[in-house]
Amino acid sequence: MNLKLVASLTLFTPLLFSSSVKAENPLHVQQLLSTGSCFSCDLSGADLSNTHLIGADLREANLAGANLTEANLEGADLRGANLTDANLTSAFVTNVDFKEANLNGVNFTRAKIYDANVYAASMNNLELTDAEIYNTGIGIGGEDAEIPDWY
Repeated sequence: MNLKLVASLTLFTPLLFSSSVKAENPLHVQQLLSTGSCFSCDLSGADLSNTHLIGADLREANLAGANLTEANLEGADLRGANLTDANLTSAFVTNVDFKEANLNGVNFTRAKIYDANVYAASMNNLELTDAEIYNTGIGIGGEDAEIPDWY
């Protein structure tokens, strides 16, 4: 009996601990790419690099760890979305609504961020190397940083 148990554990233990690196829901990725709308979708870890998501409805979507390198997010609605640790390197982020979004740990290296709404967004540990930021309430500072008068 013990021999059968040991043999079974030896065969099935690797299966229990193996998991896919990607966590996104493939149906949600397809929905986004075909309709431009994916309200409250699971796109965590998705590879959306070089995609044109102009005007996309991604409200409350989970994009944690997603790859949005060189994506065009012009006019996208990301209110309440979770972008924790997402990669937006060289992304075009113009007129994007990040209101109440989680942007903690987002990599905005070389991103073009113009006229984005970041009201009440969480923005800890952003990577902003060589990013172009205009008319957007993102700046260098800590917990005591002030919101600009124009905001």
